[in-house]
Amino acid sequence: MYAIIETGGKQLKVSVGDVVEVEKLDLEPGAVTEFKVLLTSDEGKVLTGSEVGAVTAKAEIVGLVKGDKIIVFKYKAKKNVRKKNGHRQKYTRVKITAIS
Repeated sequence: MYAIIETGGKQLKVSVGDVVEVEKLDLEPGAVTEFKVLLTSDEGKVLTGSEVGAVTAKAEIVGLVKGDKIIVFKYKAKKNVRKKNGHRQKYTRVKITAIS
């Protein structure tokens, strides 16, 4: 069984026992949260739209992690304009415990 969940403006395919990284959530490790389910599939039976209205995916917060550092470098030729900036996205690692 798997489900498509929505979190942080993104959609992820998950199943029970998966550990995934989602956009940062303001929750402590060990807390339990629920995600909105958009689609579920169980042994070839697919539920979408209003059929999955009551289905939720429960997840346990494992911890907070940081993604890779991305360097942004802006440059304008012949103008002596250079601007260097970096970014490192923060993620929350969650473990899917139940889809029901």
